[in-house]
Amino acid sequence: MTESVTRPLHAAIAAQLQAQQGWLAFDAFMQMALYEPGLGYYSNDRRKIGLMPARELAEAGPNGDKQSTEGSDFATAPEMSALFGRSIAAQILEVLEHTGTDCVYEFGAGNGTLARDILQTLGPRVRHYYIVDVSLALRERQAQTLAEFGDQVQWLAELPEALEGVLLGNEVLDAMPVKLIVQKQGQWFERGVALDASQNFVWADRPTAHTAPIEVHCEQDYVTEIHPWADAFVRTTSERLKKGAAIWIDYGFSEHEFYHPQRHMGTLVCHFQHQMDDLPLQQVGLKDITAHVNFTAVAVTAQQAGLEVLGYTSQARFLANCGIAALLEQAPLAQRIMGAKLLHEHEMGELFKVIMLGAGPFWEPLGFINGDRTHTL
Repeated sequence: MTESVTRPLHAAIAAQLQAQQGWLAFDAFMQMALYEPGLGYYSNDRRKIGLMPARELAEAGPNGDKQSTEGSDFATAPEMSALFGRSIAAQILEVLEHTGTDCVYEFGAGNGTLARDILQTLGPRVRHYYIVDVSLALRERQAQTLAEFGDQVQWLAELPEALEGVLLGNEVLDAMPVKLIVQKQGQWFERGVALDASQNFVWADRPTAHTAPIEVHCEQDYVTEIHPWADAFVRTTSERLKKGAAIWIDYGFSEHEFYHPQRHMGTLVCHFQHQMDDLPLQQVGLKDITAHVNFTAVAVTAQQAGLEVLGYTSQARFLANCGIAALLEQAPLAQRIMGAKLLHEHEMGELFKVIMLGAGPFWEPLGFINGDRTHTL
C-alpha cells in the first residue's frame, strides 16, 4: 500500500507543480495530499480512525465485540466512547423539537460510529440521517456500520440548496486545507511547496498580500495558518440552513488565542500510526494533515451569512451540560474510564470546542447553559 500510494501521488503533485511554474500554494498541496481521488489520505483504502492497536478497548460494539483498530492513525471521540454520541443526541433532540425538524446532516462521518450512537439513542425521531463525505473508502465503512438502519441513513453526493434540521461535524473543519503564511522581519510571505534537485518536496516562500486577521508582534519568524476553505464551507452551509442549527466540534481557539505570539510555529500537525509530527511533505498520502480551527472566523462567517451564534464552549462543558455525568454513572467501569477522557482537561475536554449556530432568533440551547464562552470569540 505504501509505494502504491506515495509514488503516484508524488507524481500527480509534481505534475501540478510543473503546471504552476514550480510552486504550489500549501492549501493546494494539502488538498491533493488528503483528497486526490484514489490516492490522497482520505481517498485511499488505508484504515485511518481507531484507538491504538496495543490498547485494549473499553468500548464494545453493539454485539459486545471489540472493534478492530489495526493500522489506524488517530482516535476520534466517537471511537473512544459511545457516551459522546449519546450525549450529543440530547442536544440534537432539543434542536429538532425546538425547530420542528426531523433530519440530521453529518459531514465527514468517519467510520459511522457517531451516526450509529445517535440513531440508537434517538431512533425514529430522526426521519433521515444524511451523510456528506468525500471519501469513498470511509463511505463503505459507514455503510457497514449503519446497515441496521436501512433507508433511514442516506449518502448525499452534493449538498441540497436548502437544509432543515441539524448540521453536524466532528473533526471536519480541521481537515480542510489551510494556507500557510510566514512573517519575517515584519513582512508576510505565503509558504508553498517546490521540488529540489532530487525531486523531493521542499518549502518555498513567496511575498504575499495574505496576512493574519489580527496584528501579530513577534521577535522571531512567525508561521501560522489562515482558513479560506473552512470559511467557504461555513459560509455555504450557513447560507443553506433555513431552519435548525449547525454544531461544529473540533480542536481550536478563539482568534486572539490562535494568533498569539507564543504560537509562532503554527498549529499544523500530521498523524500517522498514533504518532504526531510537523512534516507534511514526507510520507504524502499516508499521513493525516490537520490544523487547529479559528472559531472566531467560524462565528463571524456564520453571522455574515445570517445565522446566530447560539453558543461556544469547551467539549467538556458541552458534554456535561448534555448529561454525560448521568451516563457515566450508569456505565461499566471500563467504559467510564474511556468516557472520562472526553472530559479531562489534559485529554480532549479543553482543547476541543463546540460551536452552535442557529437559523432564526437566538435561543439558549442545552449544551451551553453553563460555561458559555461566546464572549471570548
